[in-house]
Amino acid sequence: MRNILVIQGHTDNSSLTHSLSLSYIEARKKSGDKVNVVDLSVLDFNPILKMGYKEIMPLEDSLLECQSLIKEADHITIFYPTWWGTLPAKLKGFFDRVLLPGFAFKFEEGKTLPTKLLKGKTASIITTLDTPPWYYRYFQGNLGVRTLKNLILSFCGIKTKKIIYIGPVIKSSEEKRSAWIEKMKVIDS
Repeated sequence: MRNILVIQGHTDNSSLTHSLSLSYIEARKKSGDKVNVVDLSVLDFNPILKMGYKEIMPLEDSLLECQSLIKEADHITIFYPTWWGTLPAKLKGFFDRVLLPGFAFKFEEGKTLPTKLLKGKTASIITTLDTPPWYYRYFQGNLGVRTLKNLILSFCGIKTKKIIYIGPVIKSSEEKRSAWIEKMKVIDS
């Protein structure tokens, strides 16, 4: 049994992204995994890190709970829509507020790079796009996935095992959406 944390990063709980996450959660639970969920469509917090790292804002209780869930998790699966080529603002703000120095990484005297405090954890990234995935990856630069994988998760020590692109969503048929939702039942973390 693995301890999986699902971060559902779409602010609309009627979205395809949300439906994909629900299908994945159901399948992981049926397989015997322990699954916790952080759903940004309902999570209430201030996503703005007002003073950067020079003055850390006190965390809301909801974000303290999220830190606890991240700490407990063996694997983190992140679902989000690609907007303007990258992460939605609330998801980026979530990472800004939760993955703080002393929790996710630590700067040490005499070292150029920080110590990664979340080593040993793995992640999967599932993103929906209105652009064809091949066009996003090879012509638009894959910015959101690269940012999440290399500049956020890896910076904290979390190794990305799987990346799944779903799209193009715009003008997709109901059959295609249903197939994507079904696909979430058979992916392994």
